[in-house]
Amino acid sequence: MTLPLTGTRVLDLSNVLAGPFGGYHLARLGAEVIKVENPNGGDLARRLGVDPEMARRQMGLSFVAVNAGKQSVAIDFKSPAGKKVFLRLVEKADVVLENFRPKVMERLGLGYETLARRNPRLVYCAISGFGQDGPWAGRPAYDQIVQGLAGAMRSPASAPPSVS
Repeated sequence: MTLPLTGTRVLDLSNVLAGPFGGYHLARLGAEVIKVENPNGGDLARRLGVDPEMARRQMGLSFVAVNAGKQSVAIDFKSPAGKKVFLRLVEKADVVLENFRPKVMERLGLGYETLARRNPRLVYCAISGFGQDGPWAGRPAYDQIVQGLAGAMRSPASAPPSVS
């Protein structure tokens, strides 16, 4: 059976959970997903998880869970050689998936406008907790932060009494 995204190439630059989880599902749907990581440590999730030995080997459980089925490459986006390699990958990609803070890719000289000139059919997906602009755009938004802001972490003892 041919999967719906067979023949689609995704460059997954994302870290920790939201982006990698999305990239994992694209891979499950048949896309060729290439995980692109910083050569100086890679995805933070490599060092997270309940098994200290896996984390020590930079294969933390949360990393393994959401990056299964992906290929992997390390590229230094701050070096001219790294940018050149990435731009060559973009030319043959269908999707770029990233979850850096807003404007990081632009500061690196690799924002949507630059990438679209290399590949006009490129789909660019930028994930952020609080949008790409606006007063909270630059704030980090890991799961625990969003849960706290939403009140989901409030203990039952601190919950207001129910109204009968």
